Amino acid sequence: MRFGVGALTVALALCGASVSTTEAFSGVVRPSPRRAFGVAWSAAPTSLASGIKTRFVSTSATRRQLAAGDDEEDGYDEPLAKGVDSVSWLPTVAGSKMVETSSDGVEDAQVLPLFPLGGIVYTPNSEHVLNIFEPRYRSMYNDILMNGTKRFVVSMSHPTEAGRFAQMGVLFELQELKEVSEQTADQIKYICNHRVTGRVKIHRVLNPDVWESRSTYLRVEGTIFDDSGRDDEDGEDDDETSEAVEEKKDESMANDVYGAVTAALGKYYSKEEKSLKDAFGDLVEIQHELEEDVRFTKASVLSLAVKPGPGKDGLWQTVRLWQSFADQRLMARQNDLQKDFQEKLQEFLKKEKGLKDEELPSAIGFQDLSPGLQQEVQDLQKRMAVELQPLVLESTLTMQKLLETESHEARCKLLQFFVEAERKRLATKKSLAGMFAGETAGSSADIPEEERLGPSSSSKSSSSDDSSASSKSILTDEPDAWG
Repeated sequence: MRFGVGALTVALALCGASVSTTEAFSGVVRPSPRRAFGVAWSAAPTSLASGIKTRFVSTSATRRQLAAGDDEEDGYDEPLAKGVDSVSWLPTVAGSKMVETSSDGVEDAQVLPLFPLGGIVYTPNSEHVLNIFEPRYRSMYNDILMNGTKRFVVSMSHPTEAGRFAQMGVLFELQELKEVSEQTADQIKYICNHRVTGRVKIHRVLNPDVWESRSTYLRVEGTIFDDSGRDDEDGEDDDETSEAVEEKKDESMANDVYGAVTAALGKYYSKEEKSLKDAFGDLVEIQHELEEDVRFTKASVLSLAVKPGPGKDGLWQTVRLWQSFADQRLMARQNDLQKDFQEKLQEFLKKEKGLKDEELPSAIGFQDLSPGLQQEVQDLQKRMAVELQPLVLESTLTMQKLLETESHEARCKLLQFFVEAERKRLATKKSLAGMFAGETAGSSADIPEEERLGPSSSSKSSSSDDSSASSKSILTDEPDAWG
């Protein structure tokens, strides 16, 4: 086990999930960068520790209690109240036999390769790079290149049950492939660029028996929901009658007139879209009021994407923005948890090893640490597992729940629920802060006037202190948010 030293953050593979920050969004303000002496371990648990599900459910229950009144009025149940079971899962393929293909399958279903990628949830209209090294997936890429389909399903793995996958996955389409066997001594076969063009509802796994043998890749039967916008562009059938074409032309002209009118009156939003934008604006306002370390920019309120479709104003853009926000907040919490250890590790390397700042190594072995630091590492691992696993799981299930929601309107309402839950959490935080501030002010008022101290220099300079604090805020209104 080796530990990274320097400007690194803790890398976790908790509950099969990894924190991904490869996609940067200008709509999220991150904590101010600090020189961190972090740790990165590869011996992370592959499944949840016992009791994690209970902790997760109780976390949701607490949030539900805090917002019970509003939730009852809205008539919207807590979407993650059942924990892991809040999303739909396929039966496990572990120990299963080959499924006989019947002719009475689901209408419009297609047979596709399945490439499970751990606990990560991918979203439509995003792009991703994969390094391919495992033999069965080398074979899969060869097959999709040979048959010309160039696509496969990616589905999230269950956090506790091996060989069990989410029923709703996404469709990866291969954009570019590079053969890198010679450059990597055959450690990596391909480096591949992909675009997620839609979602896939998996009905069944056709060859579950190969999962444990690893002899080849899994194949599934699933229904594709296109989110790329190509179905809209290619919607006209070649054999359409001239009457149908003329009817569409008339409809198009009417839409153009309607579009011109609505453009003159301002951008039109449906009820669900407007409610989401309003809720997001309320959240951003309280985030900036409390000066949260990780918060959305004010500019992102006006440019929030809530429309259907794949464009820059499409809702999936905001879903990924929310995912980025959750990831950044998790990373900030990781940094807080390891801050004390970072300082001690830095002191150990400088005093015990006699190293200067510029001489600090990029990694240090666990066995090279002092017994005291080794114990602290183990304690830190346990603490991070207890505190961060439920947060990782909740974030992952949130994204999966949004992914499997059937309609645009329902997805807007669901995302609004998560936005409002975060706003209510911050409102509670604000109320508690005000309560303690009120108690302090009240105790001061009870002191007789003749026994009170005169105004101090600190109170006289309070306005300048406030100004100073404000200048140190990481508040940035980025004009190019969502640009």
